[in-house]
Amino acid sequence: MHDDGYFDERVAARYDESSAEMFDPAVVDPVIAFLVELAGSGRALELGIGTGRIALPLAQRGVRVHGIELSKAMAARLRAKSGAEDIGVTIGDFATTTVDGTFSVAYLVFNTISNLTTQAAQVACFRNIAAHLEPGGCFVIEVGVPELQRLPPGETFRVFHVSETRWGIDEYDVANQGLTSHHFEIVDGRLERNSVPFRYTWPAELDLMAQLAGMTLRERWSGWKREPFTSDSRKHVSVWEKPAA
Repeated sequence: MHDDGYFDERVAARYDESSAEMFDPAVVDPVIAFLVELAGSGRALELGIGTGRIALPLAQRGVRVHGIELSKAMAARLRAKSGAEDIGVTIGDFATTTVDGTFSVAYLVFNTISNLTTQAAQVACFRNIAAHLEPGGCFVIEVGVPELQRLPPGETFRVFHVSETRWGIDEYDVANQGLTSHHFEIVDGRLERNSVPFRYTWPAELDLMAQLAGMTLRERWSGWKREPFTSDSRKHVSVWEKPAA
C-alpha cells in the first residue's frame, strides 16, 4: 500500500473512466436530492471525497461541502475540475482526521466505510463524525449488505463484474469479517490487477457503532429514492441522527 492508500496516481488517473456508470446522472441525482434535503442551509462533510463524484454536483446545488481524503492523487483530480475551488479538502484518514466547524450532514457513499478494515477504526469514524455534527445533524452511509447468502457452501470467491476489458472478484474471509476485491483490467494491452481489502459490516453492527457515538437510527432504505429496506436488499442507505439537545 502506498501513502495514498490503495488509490494512488495509477488508480486515480483512470478512476472516473473505470467507474463511469457511477457518474451517470441517473445514479448521482437521487443521492444529491437526498443529501440536499438533509443538509438544509448547513454544511456537508464528505468522507472519502475522491474525485468529487458527489461533492461537485452537491456544491452546485448550493450546499457548502468540505471533504476528507487520504489519497493526494484523488484529491488532485478533484481540484483540477471546474467548481472544485468552492470545495475544501483535508488530507487524512477520515476515521481520525478533524476539520474546523460543524456540519448538518456527513456522508460516506459507495461502500467507503468498508475501507476502514478494523472494527476499532469504524467505531472511531462514527465518534469522529458525531464530534463534527451540529445538534440534530445526520450521518449517512451507503454500503452493501454482505452477500454471504450468495456464496455456495465452502466457496470464498464471488464474481461481481465481467466485461470485455474488466473483471471483478470478491474474496471473502468469513472468520475475520473481511473481504478483498480483486480488480483485473486490460490497460494499454496489458492485464493489471488491483486488490483492495475491506471490512464488511451488518446494519445492526453499524447501529451499535452509532449508539456508541451517541447517535440513533433515523431511517434506513435500500436506495437513495427511499425504497423499502427488506431481507432481499443488496445495499442500504442508513441515516443516524445526533441528539438535538
